[in-house]
Amino acid sequence: MDPEILIPTWRSDAFGSGDAGQRVQVEFYVNENTFKERLKLFFIKNQRSSLRIRVFNFSLKLLTCLLYIIRVMTDNPAQSAGASHSAAQQNAPSGNNKCVDCQWNGSVQDREINWELIFWVDRKVPVWAIQVIVAIISFLETMLLMYLSYKGNIWEQIFQVSFLLEMINTVPFIITIFWPSIRNIFIPVFLNCWLAKCALENMINDVHRAIQRTNSAMFNQVLILICTLLCLVFTGTCGIQHLERAGKNLSLFTSFYFCIVTFSTVGFGDVTPRIWPSQLLVVIMICVALVVLPLQFEELIYLWMERQKSGGNYSRHRAQTEKHVVLCVSALKIDLLMDFLNEFYAHPRLQDYYVVILCPTEMDLQVRRVLQIPLWSQRVIYLQGSVLKDQDLLRAKMDDAEACFILSSRNEVDRMAADHQTILRAWAVKDFAPNCPLYVQILKPENKFHVKFADHVVCEEEFKYAMLALNCVCPATSTLVTLLVHTSRGRAHGAATEREGQQSPEQWQRMYGCCSGNEVYHIKVCDSKFFGEYNGKSFTYASFHAHKKYGVCLIGIKREDNKSILLNPGPRHIMASTDTCYYINITKEENSAFIFNQEEKKGGPAGGLFDGPSQLPVHSIIASMGTVAMDLQNTTPPDASVGKLVPPTVNGAGSRRPSIAPVQELADSASILPCDLLSDQSEDDSVFTDEKGHSSTEYVKGYPPNSPYIGSSPTLCHLLAEKAPFCCLRLDQGCRHNSFEDAKAYGFKNKLIIVSAETAGNGLYNFIVPLRAYYRPRKELNPIVLLLDNPPDNHFLEAICCFPMVYYMAGSIDNLDSLLQCGIIYADNLVVVDKESTMSAEEDYMADAKTIVNVQTMFRLFPSLSIITELTHPSNMRFMQFRAKDCYSLALSKLEKKERDKGSNLAFMFRLPFAAGRVFSISMLDTLLYQSFVKDYMILIARLLLGLDTTPGSGYLCAMKVKEEDLWIGTYGRLFQKLCSSSAEIPIGIYRTESHIFCTSESQVSVSVDDCEDTKDKGDESRNNDPITDHPLLRKKSMQWARRLSKKSVRWQGASRDSSKENAQRIAQQRLNLYRRSEREELSELVRNRMRHLGLPTSGYDDLTNLTASDVMNRVNLGYLQDEQNDHQNTLSYVLINPSPDTRLELNDVVYLIRSDPLAHVPEEPPVHSSSLKERHESSMDTREDTQL
Repeated sequence: MDPEILIPTWRSDAFGSGDAGQRVQVEFYVNENTFKERLKLFFIKNQRSSLRIRVFNFSLKLLTCLLYIIRVMTDNPAQSAGASHSAAQQNAPSGNNKCVDCQWNGSVQDREINWELIFWVDRKVPVWAIQVIVAIISFLETMLLMYLSYKGNIWEQIFQVSFLLEMINTVPFIITIFWPSIRNIFIPVFLNCWLAKCALENMINDVHRAIQRTNSAMFNQVLILICTLLCLVFTGTCGIQHLERAGKNLSLFTSFYFCIVTFSTVGFGDVTPRIWPSQLLVVIMICVALVVLPLQFEELIYLWMERQKSGGNYSRHRAQTEKHVVLCVSALKIDLLMDFLNEFYAHPRLQDYYVVILCPTEMDLQVRRVLQIPLWSQRVIYLQGSVLKDQDLLRAKMDDAEACFILSSRNEVDRMAADHQTILRAWAVKDFAPNCPLYVQILKPENKFHVKFADHVVCEEEFKYAMLALNCVCPATSTLVTLLVHTSRGRAHGAATEREGQQSPEQWQRMYGCCSGNEVYHIKVCDSKFFGEYNGKSFTYASFHAHKKYGVCLIGIKREDNKSILLNPGPRHIMASTDTCYYINITKEENSAFIFNQEEKKGGPAGGLFDGPSQLPVHSIIASMGTVAMDLQNTTPPDASVGKLVPPTVNGAGSRRPSIAPVQELADSASILPCDLLSDQSEDDSVFTDEKGHSSTEYVKGYPPNSPYIGSSPTLCHLLAEKAPFCCLRLDQGCRHNSFEDAKAYGFKNKLIIVSAETAGNGLYNFIVPLRAYYRPRKELNPIVLLLDNPPDNHFLEAICCFPMVYYMAGSIDNLDSLLQCGIIYADNLVVVDKESTMSAEEDYMADAKTIVNVQTMFRLFPSLSIITELTHPSNMRFMQFRAKDCYSLALSKLEKKERDKGSNLAFMFRLPFAAGRVFSISMLDTLLYQSFVKDYMILIARLLLGLDTTPGSGYLCAMKVKEEDLWIGTYGRLFQKLCSSSAEIPIGIYRTESHIFCTSESQVSVSVDDCEDTKDKGDESRNNDPITDHPLLRKKSMQWARRLSKKSVRWQGASRDSSKENAQRIAQQRLNLYRRSEREELSELVRNRMRHLGLPTSGYDDLTNLTASDVMNRVNLGYLQDEQNDHQNTLSYVLINPSPDTRLELNDVVYLIRSDPLAHVPEEPPVHSSSLKERHESSMDTREDTQL
């Protein structure tokens, strides 16, 4: 509003020299200072005063309705009719006077309408006086509000229904003050119920506006509907009762009964209106009800449907009496929902928790059907709303929640935008409920520092790339970590409900399924029966004997005065009663029951450690969510002299190999030698020379100088003494520093690791760091080639130019030339990272289509290559190494369906690609964030295992392979003792690759290149008798190729009819060769032709083609096995987490180890003589050579 300014009057001498400093007061007036505006501010604008006025108005309307009921109860129709007639008949002739009572009785009997009874009533003076006062107040208030809300159109306000009702109910009472003779005239005061309804609606709106809270539209609509019904019934009751004064003279209750029966469409007929005015009123009321009520019900149903979509509110009373967590997502898919619910409710103490889902999108049909299942409908509440709105957070009762999980939408094309949305959600929750624990999932590592205030953060790309990198050096690390962070279904006491795979007839599936139930738990030493007896002993001693005695694997410790978790701190760490132990077991110790053998209770003699099969430490483990029963033997710690293992004799002679030393209770600096990888004495000097001697590069150990994002953990790595120029990082292009243009020219000693990604994101940095960590021997460093669809920027190149043997190249896996140029035939591992541009598809689960087909093509082109693939959807792993008519794959598919029906959280765990660690989906790690609600240490332990965090004194994950000379150790328990006593390493599992007999299928029909070349020199008879080359499918395909070539040859003969006979014979021979060659040979020839076109030597590829197609589809551990296999015997691989001590070691087993930190083992003693140090080092090398560590 424009202010009205009162300008003061200036004096003529105001600007004189003497008054130059005089100040003049100026008063400013605004419109609110006028009388009208002040009244409007009080009656309308001000929330609280307006609310009081509406409450007062509502009370007045209810008072008028109550006064009407009192007037009806005290009314006498005969007296009211008599009073009216006495006033009218005073001047009438005496002969016309009649008895009023006779007239009343006659009207009733003849059913004539006595209008006098309709227009006149018997109103007592007190009732009239109160009604007059109320009418005056209402009239004045109405006129005042009309004046204040006047906007220039007086007729619009006059013809409003509320104004007309006010005039009808107030003006007649005011007139009776000046005209006493009409004091008993009938006034329809009961119509004030409609004015009371309007006042109530306005009052509720003012209530919510005054407390700054939006009311529920559903509540408003229900209130309006109820008020409408009450007003209709009250109006009909009072109207019919009054009109029937001239008819049956119905009471107020009888009229109410008639209205209820009529409006409910029952219609008993015992009470009916007698005269036509009341009948007309019933008709009018029914018509009004038929128009008004359906509209109200329609609005109510619409709001109810919208409420069903939005989910309504979470009860404040329930939030204060029950525990609940809030799940915030941008789009809820059925897979995400089931993963969260299955993992969250897998813990017994979370069974009484409620899950409130807050999502801005409407619930889809699949999610709606799942949430209608009784198992979830009582515990899961879906609310449609935004985390950025405080009213939606209030609906979810975020301030009372036990935790809030904020998940990112990984299927978005723009993942950076998805992270920005997640950051805003986290900020909104922290602002609204600062005490609510936050569990945040972020996609890009560079966005981590925005949510560092959260209690737990999981960065998807950090974990993904670190896990894929470890898969190249520690096979199936992704499967190992996935199984550790998932909750197994468990097994009830008495084996009523078996673990995953226990119903399978195959031994590997039963072992794999049983060991998959191992998880990480924690307990204090003083509260533990597993580790309490080892107080004051070394960590290595406690770990070995706890595994020997109870079958649990102690992997880490945390001091009371230190928040850092240390994985395998080594034998120099002495266990304290206040330490927190972290161990791997089927279930936690609190859910375990200990059953000791009767012989031990009788004091029977205790044999030596592993003296015979009957003395194995753990014979039976029965796990469930509630109880674990263990049969324990040899519970007393053995003596050092008794626990010494004696290996078998060699060739029957008396000579023996070195025995396994016992694990010492306290660390002995002479028995456990330091592994000082900083000096790297076992390797050559710090100058690395390649195979051909083209160049020499100096390596140093240090921390990377440039981190691509904020928040990356510093890791000691192998680095170049001087940063490599950006031009030298390009693999396929030479520069002024070197002229190499392909991987062959570099002459790498070790096999390549190729990473195929769409862009060089900052997360790719976490792929390089674990492979260049300081504890990896320099001679075992594999060259890393980044095959990128889009060239990297200088910021990323600046971060990787300090690492040795890291290169990049522009290309993609669907281009054969790019694969050959980056050296795929010299690669040991190919990592295919899921592309961001293909993560979303119109049809669900189609996002992996291109990746799966490309990987399948590479399996056929390069059968010896180990390919590790990342998929968007875990369910698509069944298409990896797909064979349409393979009976074994069909059996695995049926087993997966059975496990899913039983409620398994990892139904896909028996798929061969997942079991072998050849396929991975980041959505499998969503459970890591969910488990951290119960196990707040899981994220930190996973980061330590993957090398994302390097805590001083904490160990790291590595692997060793069991060779033929190591089989004398015999069992996993003896290997545990060997590692603990010699190198203080803690084994946590086995990656086993074993031969398996598969059913013959179409995909197994193949021949090797060399065999085909040999058969070409043989006679036609030997070729025709070859059962493989005569396969109908191969023959059909070869026939198609031959027909195409024959058609072309006909054209050539028509163009040159003078061709010689030798050319015709050559073409016939080519056609016959095409007819005979297999698909494997066709693919091999295609690769050779492309290599010749690119100028690459084909010698390296010829050595890799002697594999059958069945080997291509089934050998999931290629690069680790070198045994020759026939067409029907193939291999499969799987992970055994914390197997029992009596598990026999097999050839080519890969043992997962947690090796102690080499920097923490540097002895703090005076320098010794160089000769003695050399002798100790040689002894250490001999000891490590025995176990091939």
